[in-house]
Amino acid sequence: MTTRLAVVMDPISSIKIHKDSTFAMLLAAQARGWELLYLQQQDLYLEDGDAFGHARPLRVKDDSQDWYNLGTPAAIPLSQCDVILMRKDPPFDMEYIYTTYILDRAATGGALVINRPDSLRDANEKVFTAWFPQCCVPTLISGDMTHIRAFLDSQQHIVVKPLDGMGGESIFRINQGDPNTNVILETLTRHGRRTIMAQRFIPEYTAGDKRILLIDGEPVPYALARIPARGETRANLAAGGRGEGVELSQRDQWICSQVAPILREKGLIFVGIDVIGDYLTEINVTSPTCIRELDALYQLDIAAQLMNVIEQKLATRQKPA
Repeated sequence: MTTRLAVVMDPISSIKIHKDSTFAMLLAAQARGWELLYLQQQDLYLEDGDAFGHARPLRVKDDSQDWYNLGTPAAIPLSQCDVILMRKDPPFDMEYIYTTYILDRAATGGALVINRPDSLRDANEKVFTAWFPQCCVPTLISGDMTHIRAFLDSQQHIVVKPLDGMGGESIFRINQGDPNTNVILETLTRHGRRTIMAQRFIPEYTAGDKRILLIDGEPVPYALARIPARGETRANLAAGGRGEGVELSQRDQWICSQVAPILREKGLIFVGIDVIGDYLTEINVTSPTCIRELDALYQLDIAAQLMNVIEQKLATRQKPA
């Protein structure tokens, strides 16, 4: 029987296929002869407790001028899908949470949802680092500006950022005595009404913010180091950084070994962790990227590795009666 894989993603018409990890996954699944179905967030719904979606058959092609073809949409029970890839990019807002509720019901019906919906809700990409303090620099998560200023006094040099940002959005670097401190904290915390993250500044950021991919807890042996542009603190590619491939260090491997057991326990099968210098800074679980860049640099096929793991899990799972 053909494996049926559904993907929930942003509009496929607007992706850049040379760097889109979801597209790499779709190519790998199609190469196995799997049936592909395409959905956007608004296509999902619950009816009488069961999860459904207005799904469109999908074919993909590694051609930057003509990379996809969509068939006629039809309403299907999501329990009829073997695998559902939840690859909707942030913002992680209430609509995202509502989507995870629908996918919870799909999982109850027997679909293998990657990543597991309840864990997508639980594992905020900034806050989740608190489960691994041994891997991190001193970190404060608070909306109290007095507390954050005291943290700045103790650390001298910090980075502050919102808990729901992506792509380097609204990240600020503050030195003790910076005359802009109050306005930065007022803006980020909305005058104390929003919780943010503060971390001790890591000067090794100039050597790159490493994105390390883990598949069911096993790290890909190479990372993409995002190097910040001249005069820029943020290394994110979306903020003008450039990517360089690097082999994982012993410290990187150790951090992965610390994180992996809880990732497996939570059903977080495809994850991207960020490491600066010797320290874990974020754990990306919603829609981690960098597959295509690492594939091109090291002649890898990371998406095929992911599909191998998915096949193994499909072979051993028990479908509901």
